[in-house]
Amino acid sequence: MAKATTSTVENTLTQLFVLQNIDSKLDEIAVLKGELPMEVSDLEDEIEGLNKRIERISGNIDDLKTEKLNHAANIKESQALIKKYEKQLDEVKNNREYEALTKEIELQKLEIQLSEKKTRNVEVSLEKKEESFKNAKDRVKSKNKDLDIKKEELEKIQAKTEKEEKKLVKASKKAQEEIEDRLIKSYVRIRERYRNGLAVVTVKRAACGGCFNQIPPQVQIEIGQRKQIITCEHCGRVLIDNELAGEE
Repeated sequence: MAKATTSTVENTLTQLFVLQNIDSKLDEIAVLKGELPMEVSDLEDEIEGLNKRIERISGNIDDLKTEKLNHAANIKESQALIKKYEKQLDEVKNNREYEALTKEIELQKLEIQLSEKKTRNVEVSLEKKEESFKNAKDRVKSKNKDLDIKKEELEKIQAKTEKEEKKLVKASKKAQEEIEDRLIKSYVRIRERYRNGLAVVTVKRAACGGCFNQIPPQVQIEIGQRKQIITCEHCGRVLIDNELAGEE
């Protein structure tokens, strides 16, 4: 991290340490919430996806039912034609008319067989779609129950922490306004790099309070002098002395 001027470095270090303390408290609230916000969001996305799937399946079922009705209508029409042609057979005057009508009757019987086969295929598809529809509906019901539980848990935590969290967020923004933008950007980058969110740490037992690597004696002296912003050569965190941090 870049150096600050000697006249402002102590103030800057103090401001950074104050900001770190505020953000650490915000981190504690985030830990308290745990994975609940993400779990709620994931469940909402999953339910939305399932509802879209249900909508598609419902459309498929409607199409299959319409197709089944069309095949039934075709069968009925062919049956009516067969009756008509069979009646006309009694009135034929020659073999040519008889053969033509017989051929039409056979064609209509084939149409009926084809429609019946297609109807069976539609019924198989319809059964599968209706099963998928039921399974998807059951999953949505189950996921909604899970979502209600997760939301309730999250709401309870938020009810306890909301006031404090808003106060801390406001304090964090205010603290950031007191620090140079380039330092804030560096601070944010370091926080994002580590799970514990520590970007500013004290030297404890001659070691970095973040990565616990040893700090050379000369560097420890320079940290105590507060003439420049010094970062750990191993993890990049800003190092401050215990006195500045109000620790013994």
